[in-house]
Amino acid sequence: MPVAASAVYFLNLRGDVLINRLYRDDVGGNMVDAFRTHIMQTKELGTCPVRQIGGCSFFYMRISNVYIVIVVSSNANVACAFKFVVEAVALFKSYFGGAFDEDAIRNNFVLIYELLDEIMDFGYPQNLSPEILKLYITQEGVRSPFSSKPTDKPVPNATLQVTGAVGWRREGLVYKKNEVFLDIVESVNLLMSSKGNVLRCDVTGKVLMKCFLSGMPDLKLGLNDKIGLEKESQLKSRPAKSGKTIELDDVTFHQCVNLTRFNSEKTVSFVPPDGEFELMKYRITEGVNLPFRVLPTIKELGRTRMEVNVKVKSVFGAKMFALGVVIKIPVPKQTAKTSFQVTSGRAKYNAAIDCIVWK
Repeated sequence: MPVAASAVYFLNLRGDVLINRLYRDDVGGNMVDAFRTHIMQTKELGTCPVRQIGGCSFFYMRISNVYIVIVVSSNANVACAFKFVVEAVALFKSYFGGAFDEDAIRNNFVLIYELLDEIMDFGYPQNLSPEILKLYITQEGVRSPFSSKPTDKPVPNATLQVTGAVGWRREGLVYKKNEVFLDIVESVNLLMSSKGNVLRCDVTGKVLMKCFLSGMPDLKLGLNDKIGLEKESQLKSRPAKSGKTIELDDVTFHQCVNLTRFNSEKTVSFVPPDGEFELMKYRITEGVNLPFRVLPTIKELGRTRMEVNVKVKSVFGAKMFALGVVIKIPVPKQTAKTSFQVTSGRAKYNAAIDCIVWK
């Protein structure tokens, strides 16, 4: 079930209404007073983001120094409502130069009202893609740096692009040189006991793409995940492929990916948006090889001195290398003086974060 929002309010930290938009007449105009009285003044803002007062439900989220409140009078989809808020804030930031706060809202009243009319119709979310909305909403205001660039020429079938099957890419794109750039950014999170045992380890990664392609290309991306390769081997009645496989715990795709084809063939098939975008996010908890091992030894020399010996070993292959390695060694807040010796790199005591930073 969609959101079916009756009203959207933007409030500051004092509870004053900065801007609001009523989409239905099933709620009164004083619903924001109920939000201030029963939620803001009772200091229950951090307990639960969903509250029901009377016959209405309030979904609220704080972004910077602004509260965004969605009021519904029916049984609406809460996850869809918060997804709408996140996408709307990203849209506003693209227009306001990356900032979304009370000052940005006050400086762009007209632009926000125009965007609110486009991204939601009778309480139902519509297209929130900045690339599409910038084609025909060119309201001047405190704009992002893209306003200094020559604006894209609006396509004649903008309505078809918003309501069509490929709403994230406009037709008629032509490049002299077709290029695709792909980056994989991973973050390893590790929790280790004092004895060196790994308590918890997971990897969160994302695939970033930048496409400069003409027309409407259909791209395919293969994954060496364990489930997909095993299913492929069963369909073809042959042993599983040799080589390293990974087991993905959960995957989140961009809206351009064909999920039906991914579920059946385990192939990421998509028509990419123009420019830079995030294709997918994933998480892995099994078979994670750590790039480093940190072996600390701590000795207390009396009540006012301590000695820390830290060894770092790389456990990746000789053909790989690491750049920008930084190790932070926390020290007590009462630290008055530090001295250190390093075998390679350089170290410095940073009193602001109470750490010895070894680069």
